[in-house]
Amino acid sequence: MSEEIIVAGWMDYEPADRDTMLKRLVELGKRTREDEPGCLDYAMTADPADERRIRVYERWVSQRALDAHFTTAHIKDFRAASAGLNRVGVSLDTFSVSGSRSMR
Repeated sequence: MSEEIIVAGWMDYEPADRDTMLKRLVELGKRTREDEPGCLDYAMTADPADERRIRVYERWVSQRALDAHFTTAHIKDFRAASAGLNRVGVSLDTFSVSGSRSMR
């Protein structure tokens, strides 16, 4: 059994570009969750305390599923549509999860 993968962190955009990028990420997330069975969660949210920041959280069944994500048509379309937006910072990490437990 392969380990689950979590991608977490943030991306900063010029304030004038953040909302446009966030809209594109919301659409990308919708397509990713609908079209990719290896995606368990995909959320990009505006940071309420920083007008530049978008928080990133993704959860995948495996590294193979994450790698396949980057080859999809919707990722290619997203990258082309977002090429003109000005990202000014990024901190994203990938975590391998060997186990988990419910906090209920």
